[in-house]
Amino acid sequence: MITPRTWQKSSYSGGGEGNACVEIATSPTRIAVRDSKAPTGATLTFPAGAFSTFVEALKGYARSRV
Repeated sequence: MITPRTWQKSSYSGGGEGNACVEIATSPTRIAVRDSKAPTGATLTFPAGAFSTFVEALKGYARSRV
């Protein structure tokens, strides 16, 4: 199970207060992602192996938007 103390803020937190980012939490089988501005809101969860595919897709999307 993923507990609140396991959440880690992204190293790409943005300027100012550093709250324009996402946080992740890991377990042996799952990765969870949440918005740092709404920590009690919804989370996305992925099987551990699918998370890297998700991140690579986001990178591709970001490159196409520049």
